[in-house]
Amino acid sequence: MLYHMFLSALSQGLLYAPMALGVYVTFCILKTPDLTVDGSFVFGMTACAAVTIAGHPFAALLVGAAAGALAGLLTALLQTRLRIEPILSGILVSTGLYTVNFAVLGGQSNLYLQSAVVSESGAVSNVSSKTVYRLFGALPACSQGFLSDANAQVLVLTLLFVLLLAALLSVFFFTRPGMAIRATGDNEEMVRSSSINADRMRTAGVMLANALVALSGALICQQQRYADLNCGNGMLVMGLASVIIGQVFFGRRGIILGLIGAVSGSLLYRIVLQAAYKVNMPSYAVKLLSALIVVAALAIPAARKALAHRRKGGHRA
Repeated sequence: MLYHMFLSALSQGLLYAPMALGVYVTFCILKTPDLTVDGSFVFGMTACAAVTIAGHPFAALLVGAAAGALAGLLTALLQTRLRIEPILSGILVSTGLYTVNFAVLGGQSNLYLQSAVVSESGAVSNVSSKTVYRLFGALPACSQGFLSDANAQVLVLTLLFVLLLAALLSVFFFTRPGMAIRATGDNEEMVRSSSINADRMRTAGVMLANALVALSGALICQQQRYADLNCGNGMLVMGLASVIIGQVFFGRRGIILGLIGAVSGSLLYRIVLQAAYKVNMPSYAVKLLSALIVVAALAIPAARKALAHRRKGGHRA
């Protein structure tokens, strides 16, 4: 029982890891609060659902990420062109995306990944759409051993996605455009004085972050085989919790450790939630627990500093 709980927590944590990476890009690299997350997460999910039902599961992930990048572009344009505050820009785009997502889902609150098929006799039946997880589970290697478990299949395939993402981001942020995005977050005035288009770099960073968030929504859509209009509620808090937990354990000592910390924080966050469910915590208390996890993670560094200060004071005495 404990083994299956741990396996499920790890697989779920990896599914939300791209979202944590996206939140890390905006809050820690660009140092900009981006509240588009809740909307772009669902936008990636709904766009992925539409393309998956059309029979293109791999393309659906790319379309989902592109949908998030588009949401990030709109947010960035409000910030850089209309000079609207970042927090308000994110709220406006996220609010508008609710209507867009509702339209993509065909005017309903949820959509299952299935399509209607008419048989030779004229009977209509619903057939489950192919997803990347379903295709992976159909491989001969997944018929026995560790991979025979559905959670193990999700864990392994999502781990490959996350490792590839983390590696690409680690390389990207040491290229010239990546360094420019990092510099924009550190000192935008200096970047402007260096003849670098800071607005363009900020736009690229926000687009990248929301593409990662939407990719997480697309992966979850294919894993759970449905898209829901309300799945984005609380995603920002979840992403922040993952990033902050990662920083507690890995500190703020560079991009690579920051990316590793965001992924690790996502895993630890899901483990805590799974443990809470095991003690019969009601589902409506999840948001309160998420807030408490963020508060605790934020309090730990301050507590460490206070403890270190007391120890120094004691040694001096």
